[in-house]
Amino acid sequence: MLRKENSRTYKEFNDNEEDESSQPTGLFDDDSKEIDDEEPKQGNGSVTQDEDEASGRSPPRKFSKTCVKNVLTVVLITIYVLLTAVAAFLAYQTIKDFMGKLNNPVMSVIYKEVETFSPPGIALFPGNAHLLSCKHHYHDFIPPLVNPGQPQEGDCETQEVTYNGPFRNQTQTALVVRGPSDVRNKELIFMQFSQNETQQDFSAISYMLFAKYSDLINSANRSKFMRDCERNYSMWTFSGGFKTRVKMSLVRTSGRTHDGTEFRQESSVVKFNDKRPEQEKTNELFFAVFEWRDPFIQEIKLIVTANAWSALAILCGVFMALFKAANFTKLSVQWIIRMRKRHLRNKERELNQIS
Repeated sequence: MLRKENSRTYKEFNDNEEDESSQPTGLFDDDSKEIDDEEPKQGNGSVTQDEDEASGRSPPRKFSKTCVKNVLTVVLITIYVLLTAVAAFLAYQTIKDFMGKLNNPVMSVIYKEVETFSPPGIALFPGNAHLLSCKHHYHDFIPPLVNPGQPQEGDCETQEVTYNGPFRNQTQTALVVRGPSDVRNKELIFMQFSQNETQQDFSAISYMLFAKYSDLINSANRSKFMRDCERNYSMWTFSGGFKTRVKMSLVRTSGRTHDGTEFRQESSVVKFNDKRPEQEKTNELFFAVFEWRDPFIQEIKLIVTANAWSALAILCGVFMALFKAANFTKLSVQWIIRMRKRHLRNKERELNQIS
């Protein structure tokens, strides 16, 4: 059986060969031509691909990446330059603010409450007027006048000082009265002056306040002390025919070089109803009341808000940022130069290979 099958298949194989040989050869001519035509085309295509690879399509891709890196580097350098400019402006502004705060200190006001004040000095310049009475009263009460215009007993401590004025070379006499001190009991001083008829158009008595009456008593040269007081303190006046009520407040100022003391005052004026006989009205009367306004001392201090350590810390940070930016810019420029040289070398190598 195996032999028969083998013989049969051999016959079939021979029959197939005869059938293929019996077919016309013209049917595959076109196919063979097309194959022959396609082979050179494929050959040409492979040649063009090799040429394209030789011409370097991939290097432009590398070159484009390099361009992108260069552009990004330039952008980063620009950003760092801007940051450097901002840092420099911040350093300038920090120094400017520090110097401004240093030259312009802030004023700090503190109110300090006290039980008693040091008795101030009340320097009066009556001129032709005469002191009729000077009395201490308490609890903001002044008794009614008895025999106004007549000398009366007083309980004030006074001193007379004669000296040459600091602004005019003229001898003048000051009547210095020891001022009130017990602010809790509302101590006040009531003074009465009398002046005969005068040829002046206006009549007034000038006065000046200074910090401590004891400074005058303890001074070795009272004339010089009064001259310095007149140079440094302000002068006020009260007019005749009125009762002038002066409320004092003490202000202490702490400056850069020296400390100072000054008085601030509030004054009110009340008309005097003169009930004296007509022949006595030729003498003009002056009334003055001196008291403390409140039990507080106003202390004014100049505070420099500029902090050297904070300004130094800001400047250190700014200069560190400037250093980092400069270092980064230097490295970026060096990297760009190296990349440019490498690109030129590669381009020169490719040109040498082509030639």
